[in-house]
Amino acid sequence: MQRGSDRMSVHRDDEMKHELQGLLRSGHPTRSEEWNDPEPAAEDDPDVMYGPVTPGRGPTYLEALRLELARNLTRGSFPAGPRELTRTLRRGNAPDALVEGLDRLPHKARYDSVQELAVALTESGRSGSQGA
Repeated sequence: MQRGSDRMSVHRDDEMKHELQGLLRSGHPTRSEEWNDPEPAAEDDPDVMYGPVTPGRGPTYLEALRLELARNLTRGSFPAGPRELTRTLRRGNAPDALVEGLDRLPHKARYDSVQELAVALTESGRSGSQGA
């Protein structure tokens, strides 16, 4: 039953639901330009891309590293060793911190996926920080 106290019409309400549908399904903005987003993110908004926001729940180092590697490497980059991956990352103008992490890996190692590479980088980072 309509009481008539709604600020918007039924049609505008449906239009707004349609605009937000991509955001609600994916959990992150779906527009390529922020000004075109129905609800642009504020700087102090919690990072909800990694699931429910709870105390202490953020992306782990492994998840963040894997995401950054996946942004810079393709499936065609694998299988490969650290030297080939370093060249690929440098050609793609990857962040220096990401490229420098490959220097700690054994030169004869081969990686078949981003996941394997991220795990190896995470483990080499732990052993490097414990030895320092």
